[in-house]
Amino acid sequence: MSPQTVREFFETLPSRFRPDAAGGVNAVYQFDLSGEEGGQYQLHVADRSCRVCNGVHPSPNVTLSMAGTDCVAILEGRSSGMSALLNGRLKIAGDMGLAMQLAAFFPDLRKQ
Repeated sequence: MSPQTVREFFETLPSRFRPDAAGGVNAVYQFDLSGEEGGQYQLHVADRSCRVCNGVHPSPNVTLSMAGTDCVAILEGRSSGMSALLNGRLKIAGDMGLAMQLAAFFPDLRKQ
């Protein structure tokens, strides 16, 4: 069954994580999501594993701010992250290189 809400979507990420794509990565991604499906989520990537936590991390490596529905659309490949960035719908603070790596950690999301 596919996730129905942004929260459910984030809860599925650890089971869809591709460890071999995360070699050498030790980072915290902060998602600040607005709108009806908004919320704050942390994605911790370390030791070729990941976990998701609710809330705001005090010092994330990269922060991605956007609408919750845009976040799911980008991660699922239904929308372009670059397009959202250029149109001002996505704001990135911190390590841009880590932001660019994010999709590689979840390649099966784009096969739906």
